[in-house]
Amino acid sequence: MSDHVILLVEDNEDDVFFLERAVKKAGITAPVHVARDGQQAIDYLSGTGQYGDRSLHPLPTIVFLDLKLPYVHGFDVLAWVRKHDALGALPIVVLTSSAEERDRTRAEELGCVAYLVKPAEPPALARLMQCLKPGSAPPATGSPASGQRN
Repeated sequence: MSDHVILLVEDNEDDVFFLERAVKKAGITAPVHVARDGQQAIDYLSGTGQYGDRSLHPLPTIVFLDLKLPYVHGFDVLAWVRKHDALGALPIVVLTSSAEERDRTRAEELGCVAYLVKPAEPPALARLMQCLKPGSAPPATGSPASGQRN
């Protein structure tokens, strides 16, 4: 059993399939939990409502976050996470269709560790997946493994 848990915050079924497949292809055994909108992500991370049982819904070790989400926008989820000390160090990778520089800048200002535009290039996603192998740590902000541009 992996010590890692992945939370994927994504409303598009095709993108959920893509990331789950990438995790499997990378040999990652970490379970992938899916939140379908921004409010579900906040509920999951706060352990409220249907996500109250941490044995079924453990805190993730990494979050893949889409920006364009129903109910609560991805930026608002990211800002919410960074306001909570218990989650402040949680690595969040923005995985979005937006190639807008202003979105990348805002996500970085809010503390994402990487910003990948869908479809994410396999090498960048593979580097991120490697950090989930046993004995490894999530990428540091701005590290070569993060997939960020310098």
